[in-house]
Amino acid sequence: MPIITNFRLPASTATLKLPTPPNTPFFVAFLASVDPSTGKPWCPDVVAALPVLHETFSPEHAPIVAFVEVGQKLEWKDLSNGFRTKWKLSAVPSLVRFEAVDGEVRELGRLVEGEILDRARLGKFIGGRAARI
Repeated sequence: MPIITNFRLPASTATLKLPTPPNTPFFVAFLASVDPSTGKPWCPDVVAALPVLHETFSPEHAPIVAFVEVGQKLEWKDLSNGFRTKWKLSAVPSLVRFEAVDGEVRELGRLVEGEILDRARLGKFIGGRAARI
């Protein structure tokens, strides 16, 4: 199963290890952490996106995705949160595509919130080259 749930996010994009062979896309899904009182992510957009993400990335031939939790609601709302500052996130869920370009790891695009629920857009995003940012 190409979904990694115990991924350890590095300090920066530059140190992100990509899968082999070269030019293989690697996706990171930034998600709200699970609220211990409900057993579900605190963000309703993440709750809605999770079934779509699982369906999309579970097949054997699917690209690899790492699920990364951004913290509880109060942590996320803090504008100095590392996911906001280092990874330039403004919303969860965010699905980010990384690839090696000229030997350097680069972000090639992202889908946020409801964009992830658009299955045609999501399929195109993971299947083809995303527009460069």
